[in-house]
Amino acid sequence: MNTKPFPSGLSENAVMITRVADRQWHALDDDLVVGRGHAQHRPDGRLFVSIDAWHDAPFDRLAEAMLAQLPTPMYTVVDEADVELTGRWRRAGFTVRRREWEYAVPTDPQVTGLDAVLPPSGVTIVPAGQADESLLRSVDRAIRDEVEATVGWQSMPAEVIPRPEGDTIVDPSTYAVAAAPDRYLGLIRVVRVKRPRIGLVAVRAGHQRRGIARALLAHALGTLHRSGSAAAWTEVHETNQAASALFEGIGARPMSSNLELVR
Repeated sequence: MNTKPFPSGLSENAVMITRVADRQWHALDDDLVVGRGHAQHRPDGRLFVSIDAWHDAPFDRLAEAMLAQLPTPMYTVVDEADVELTGRWRRAGFTVRRREWEYAVPTDPQVTGLDAVLPPSGVTIVPAGQADESLLRSVDRAIRDEVEATVGWQSMPAEVIPRPEGDTIVDPSTYAVAAAPDRYLGLIRVVRVKRPRIGLVAVRAGHQRRGIARALLAHALGTLHRSGSAAAWTEVHETNQAASALFEGIGARPMSSNLELVR
């Protein structure tokens, strides 16, 4: 633990910035916690930081202490509507790197228009929990390599699920796949926490524009609808026009936007 005093207008005492763990900091004002900072490496290896503080002073002091003790580059994510928080991070030297739109996606096939959608000839949809794990990992790796070789994986939605180093499939039971007789051609991941989240829809480059992504969505959303979920949510990078068109074409509505900031 190390503690560093900073002057503060919160009380007559100094705000003390204390590193309480390897990646956690507290701002203390007369022994009262008035702010918390946290740092975490996400699965793609990037370092993300967050600060929870009601007032500018402890936020600024926490940011100063964390930036002095952490390597760069570092990232954070904010709701674009939170102008005050965005301003605080900008004051700490962060700039906007990317914007993601958060969509609410209906599940009712009568609303999405996916009720009659079938996969193309020779392709079948394998439901979540029934995919062959080795084939699933193979198509995931192939798609990642294809994306990395073109637009780069940084253009995909930020992934926040903890996983062992190098393992890109955390829970195979969350993936449904589009299968050809000898291999998988695409996949969709749906995670259920507080509400269903479509974390990834992807198809191998040589099999795109065949309706496979729509078939995967039709299957996943139909499954959610039958289980009682009226809507799911997903994030789309603002430059990914194909993904935006895919979701908006089935009635998805942009609800908010997030900014990824970098220093």
